[in-house]
Amino acid sequence: MNLRYLLFATAVSVTTALFSSSPDSGTRSLIQNSHARDVVNLDGTWKIIIDPFENGYYDYRLVPTDALYAQDKDLTDPTKLQEYEFESDRSLNVPGDWNTQMDQLYYYEGTVWYRKRFNYNPDSTKRQFLNFDGANYSSIVWLNGQRLGSHRGGYTPFCFEVTDLLKDGENSIVVKVDNKRQPNGVPTVNSDWWNYGGLTRSVTLQEAPSTFISDYRLTLAPGLTDAIGGYIILDGAEKGGRQFTVKIPELKGEITGVTDSDGRGEFIIKKKPQLWNPESPKLYDVWLSIADDEIKDRIGFRTLTADGTKILLNGKEIFCRGISIHEEAPYPGGRGWSREHAETLLDWAQDLGCNFVRLAHYPHNENTVKAAEERGIMVWSEIPVYWTIHWEDADTYANAEQQLTDMISRDKNRCNVMVWSIANETPVSDARNIFLGSLAKKARELDSTRLIGAAMEKHEVAPGVLTVDDPLSEIIDLMSFNEYVGWYDGTNEKCDSVNWTFTVKKPVFVSEFGGGAKYGYHGRATTLFTEENQEDLYRRQIGMLERIPGLAGCTPWILKDFRSPRRQLRGIQNDYNRKGLISEQGQKKKAFYVLRDWYEKLRGARK
Repeated sequence: MNLRYLLFATAVSVTTALFSSSPDSGTRSLIQNSHARDVVNLDGTWKIIIDPFENGYYDYRLVPTDALYAQDKDLTDPTKLQEYEFESDRSLNVPGDWNTQMDQLYYYEGTVWYRKRFNYNPDSTKRQFLNFDGANYSSIVWLNGQRLGSHRGGYTPFCFEVTDLLKDGENSIVVKVDNKRQPNGVPTVNSDWWNYGGLTRSVTLQEAPSTFISDYRLTLAPGLTDAIGGYIILDGAEKGGRQFTVKIPELKGEITGVTDSDGRGEFIIKKKPQLWNPESPKLYDVWLSIADDEIKDRIGFRTLTADGTKILLNGKEIFCRGISIHEEAPYPGGRGWSREHAETLLDWAQDLGCNFVRLAHYPHNENTVKAAEERGIMVWSEIPVYWTIHWEDADTYANAEQQLTDMISRDKNRCNVMVWSIANETPVSDARNIFLGSLAKKARELDSTRLIGAAMEKHEVAPGVLTVDDPLSEIIDLMSFNEYVGWYDGTNEKCDSVNWTFTVKKPVFVSEFGGGAKYGYHGRATTLFTEENQEDLYRRQIGMLERIPGLAGCTPWILKDFRSPRRQLRGIQNDYNRKGLISEQGQKKKAFYVLRDWYEKLRGARK
């Protein structure tokens, strides 16, 4: 252990105590696999009020009021002046972003109030939870005029218990959603993707018994391939001393146990499963039950380690033939959210020859992760600690850690998730090192079965010699970095002459490279934004990649053109980052075939 690592690790240990993380006011812990329960789907048309001055929340002194719009009143009292009414205002579809549903909201950043009325007859023997799969960025929720709580972060789920607030008959949900960028937010005010606002993922009302299975984990027992270990956690007044059963019918595996006083029960099932891998993505039906509650999931089992410069899946070296993906609908339409959106994007990735996707730069919706698992596609999952955020702000750290915790909590049973990524392109500083070191420590505490990664940056140590010299590389499990040789760093020809060297012996993972091209724009290979220039860059990049020692995978940037307000070149970009291998209309560019040919060559060489 060198001195720099020792100082870094010591600083992380000392500083972790300075940061604390807790859910935003009113939220509760996530319910694992929540959609496996009986649910009332609240998706569809919601009424809205656009409120750029936040008149529904603050008075003229900018003091929070009793949230006027949250009362959801109609114009029925002639003695009282009322200057809003949901019923006569506009509507938006949920899930969905407001930017692409209404022209006047295309660039809008601010508050939109959502309201949904629904009829419900609560079962008095059960508990009810209102669940949001995602809302960007800050949300406050009311049910029948009563504030439930708030949430920050645009890409992780949150829920509230509403058992005592639901009425028999008509109920009303009001949500204040605010997508204004915040200097101390995660991400902060500067990023390179569209700031889609709204209730961008599904909203459901879920029922559960008074004591129910709130969480569970199944994975191979440490160091074994013939035993499945795990735990089950109950929530409710009678959670302690409860008998539980876990079954894996196909393996003829079944075990019964009893929870402790905290409602937690651990178990080991001595069965040898077929291991999940990209060529054979085996999943098993798993049943978990107590006397009055039962949950079903489909779970795969595998081992994952880093050994020197190799990534070992089930003890065998694997090369990650990847691509980066943003969560946008495959064709123009804004934020992607559905199973259909996920299937189309993953179809394109598999046509490219990928066995791996980097879901950048935030946790993607659950449909994408599950569809990838079923197809045998490995996943890099990331939180939006992006570029330069407020490293010394304890509240910013708490927000980042909560997003990390929620990402891991939601997807810990998805065996295809290989990498928890804690950051992208963050400039090195002491404060940043401490911040990210604390996140890496937290990720390992939550889940020791995945690799910890981050997209670092490279630099030139000598003419024509590139490296990554970042103290974070000694903390995380991958030598993972973005490089862009030939695009932001020299011309295409530079790829032919540079070489790479690394002092840290870990698997090398190039998390981004590439360049822009507008589909259908043709010309010389030296002309920027032509398909020929992108095609030539990919050919030369592949030659360079083949010279990188210890290369274990890559995720070029990016599968599909995506919206970004930074990309303003009229006639070429038009609010799109053009580094996609596929256009926003689904058209494949010439570079797509270059990468596909290389991946086919790699696949054949490793059979």
